[in-house]
Parts: sequence; C-alpha cells; structure tokens
Amino acid sequence: MKRNFLTNAIAMIAMALFFAPVAVYAQQATTKRTILQQHDLNVPGHEFVQARVDFGPGVAFGKHTHPGEEIIYVLEGTLEYYVEGKPPVTLKAGGVLFVPKGVVHSAKNIGNGNASELATFFVEKGKPLVTLIK
Repeated sequence: MKRNFLTNAIAMIAMALFFAPVAVYAQQATTKRTILQQHDLNVPGHEFVQARVDFGPGVAFGKHTHPGEEIIYVLEGTLEYYVEGKPPVTLKAGGVLFVPKGVVHSAKNIGNGNASELATFFVEKGKPLVTLIK
C-alpha cells in the first residue's frame, strides 16, 4: 500500500512539473482590460472611460475600432501599434499615442515581459467600447 501511494505521489508531482510551465504561459498569453473609471461627459450622449490593458509576452490585440477617441499611455513594456494610414510605431513606458474615432488599429507586446497601457476613451455612450474587425 505504501508503494502504491508513493508511486501515485511521484506521478502526480511529475505531471504538475510538466504542466506548470504551460499553465504559467497560458496565464500570461492574454490581454486583460480592467475598467478603472467611467463617467458621463458634459457633451450629450458621450462618456469618458479609462482602462488598464495588460498584454502577456508576444500577445496582440487584433484590428478594432472605438466609437470615439482613444488616448494611450504606455505604463510598462514595449508595445507596437498599427494605426490605419500610418506606419507602425513602437512605444515603451512613458510613450503616448492618439487614435481618432473609428480608425482601425491594433497593438502587440513585442517585448519579452508583460506590457500594459492606460487607455482613455471619449466615446459615444451606449455603444460597444470595442468593435473587432475581421
């Protein structure tokens, strides 16, 4: 009985060690948007939304638009942005970018570690914040 328990314990530890790097990679290989604040504006039908967007290493957020302007401030890491009609731009912590209303754009973490941005939106109220482009 002790031998069976020991064999099972060793097998479980081996499986945990084998799958642990996959689990860690899976957690980091995502984009996460956290809404920090959202308020109505004095402009009728518009609101202000501020969000933190976190990117795992090598992760991209595909082509999309917003129903208003977006102001981006890179908090950490290195992000490459594609804004329709402009050459790609690479920004590190402290870098800023303005994306006009309805313009197709995307972002990718091109650094080795995590990256994040502070995204501030001035958008039409009641519309989806993000519309993905196929």
